[in-house]
Amino acid sequence: MTENSLDTAGRQAAAEAVGGERSAVSAPAPGVADSSIPSTMVGPPPGSGSRPPRPTLGRRAAAFADSLWRPALVLAVFFAAWWFVAAREYVPNYLVPTPGQVWETMTGQWSELARHTLVTLYETVLGFVLAAALGLVTAVAIAYSRTLDKALYPIVLFAQVIPKIAIAPLLVVWFGLGLTPKIILAVLIAFFPVVISGVAGLRSTDPELLDLSATMGAGPWRTFRKIRFPNALPHLMAGLKVAVTLAVVGAVVGEFVGASEGLGYVLLLANGNLDAPLLFADLILMSAIGIVLFVLVEIAEALLIPWHASRRAGVSLTTS
Repeated sequence: MTENSLDTAGRQAAAEAVGGERSAVSAPAPGVADSSIPSTMVGPPPGSGSRPPRPTLGRRAAAFADSLWRPALVLAVFFAAWWFVAAREYVPNYLVPTPGQVWETMTGQWSELARHTLVTLYETVLGFVLAAALGLVTAVAIAYSRTLDKALYPIVLFAQVIPKIAIAPLLVVWFGLGLTPKIILAVLIAFFPVVISGVAGLRSTDPELLDLSATMGAGPWRTFRKIRFPNALPHLMAGLKVAVTLAVVGAVVGEFVGASEGLGYVLLLANGNLDAPLLFADLILMSAIGIVLFVLVEIAEALLIPWHASRRAGVSLTTS
């Protein structure tokens, strides 16, 4: 064997030895993931069910309980402070009754209070539904037409700044003491937030999406249904949550001016008779109506826009 062949064989042996050492160093230990592999490549192969499992009923119940204990604690502290002040009579009981007195009044007159609560609830829901429908139509007209924007927007603003309690007597004169003036007041008060949020949502659509839909041959109705309206839903739902609480105020204000039933009517009776327990019970029922309707709108928002960032992140007024 010549000297050149010996040198060549030596080089090959050295290269194989170095290569073996490198492979031994670079090879991961058993059960240890290679840190040089991108994290996006680590995981089960496609189609092997890599989607995270849906939460079980127990986990949902635990999450729901976790979302309730904080407001429950605040309410417990509030009622404890209320009971302490009323029981020690730091304030006379004819001004601030004890929670027990309010409970006795509510249970003793429950049938009558329930009837008045249903009346106010009916006025509130009907006024809110009408305000939502009219507000959405007005928002679409303002967002799509520059002429209607300049014609309607100042009128909507002018109607909002008028104190509704000032026109309530006029509505009673025009429409009588029935349900009509209360529903109209609820519509007038709840109408403005729906319009403002709807216009803001419809105008916040990305122009590039509109240009893309136009180049693909989508008409105005299809563009509205597929792009504009879904994009406006987060803004619109925020306005609806404000409007549903204001609708309760509108219905009660209408009952203040002229009514023979409803929680506003009961409130006037309790105030005139200095019946503090009935007054507090009535206020609790009014608050319950607003809270229940707000939660229903919140649930509708979770069903309509689960894709929105606030829903994915778990940012919710009722669950955070």
